[in-house]
Amino acid sequence: MTDTATISPTKAWVMAARPQTLPAAAAPVIVGTGLAVHDGVFAALPALAALVGALLIQIGTNFANDYYDAIKGADTDERQGFTRVTQSGLIAPEEVKRAMYLTFAIAIISGTYLVSVGGLPIVVIGLASVASGIAYTGGPYPLGYHGLGEVFVFIFFGIVAVTGTYYVQAVDAVAGIPMTIPSGTLPLAALVASLAPAALSTAILVVNNVRDIETDAKTGKRTLAVRLGYRWSRVEYLLMLAVAYAVPAVFALDPAYSQFALLPLLSLPIAVRVARTVLTRTDGAALNPALEQTGQLLAIHSILFALGFAAPAVL
Repeated sequence: MTDTATISPTKAWVMAARPQTLPAAAAPVIVGTGLAVHDGVFAALPALAALVGALLIQIGTNFANDYYDAIKGADTDERQGFTRVTQSGLIAPEEVKRAMYLTFAIAIISGTYLVSVGGLPIVVIGLASVASGIAYTGGPYPLGYHGLGEVFVFIFFGIVAVTGTYYVQAVDAVAGIPMTIPSGTLPLAALVASLAPAALSTAILVVNNVRDIETDAKTGKRTLAVRLGYRWSRVEYLLMLAVAYAVPAVFALDPAYSQFALLPLLSLPIAVRVARTVLTRTDGAALNPALEQTGQLLAIHSILFALGFAAPAVL
């Protein structure tokens, strides 16, 4: 834990935003954009707007987690994770709550441009993403408290983010404001590609929850790791890694793509190193760095995946 007496208000807000989690927001946008370049539908403004929206939703979700975990008693002094600003008293609970709503409001406002491009499907995606970000630890049935956190992350920080990013670029050339998804703007390839960042984003959460198994169990937070225990949570982590590296191989075998799709395999040594830690350690001293390293793995894997898609189109 950090010595809170030496932390400035500015640093406290940075801690609350959790910049180490932002690769989970940026990675699927990067992958979706790489595929858009490959397919010749790249559009810079929609791609940038998708990135801004994803980052804002991630930060808003972080504020929500900090606030709700504290008021529900899930965060205690025994917790081995990074310092939570609400529980530690660095920022008043009501301030964190206001920041959460403000961040989500800015995300919705900034998303109006994407709505003008993508129409009703983007309205549905945007509102569902915000609602789920709050419901992850808030509301009458917190997803993270009932073993559904991984499902939320896999869907919204993987499938929805990648396909949504691709869609807003592909639909940019379509006249009018779509009420449904126009033909050709959401190919199967976007869904398949989304599985890689979805898996690695989920792997980040697995590390977080494995680290907190003991304290979460004491406070009644029934995460999937609490339900599965150490052994099967580690199996889940390995499964997520397997999915992340199988997806590029699927594209490399498709004649429509190239061997550049295998570029993410260059990150495999990082995955092996982090997996060794996750498979053998339970303490925060080891798993906090492993959590950050899994986030770095997600970022590197996604950049390489996007380059693998884009390379044949730009070389």
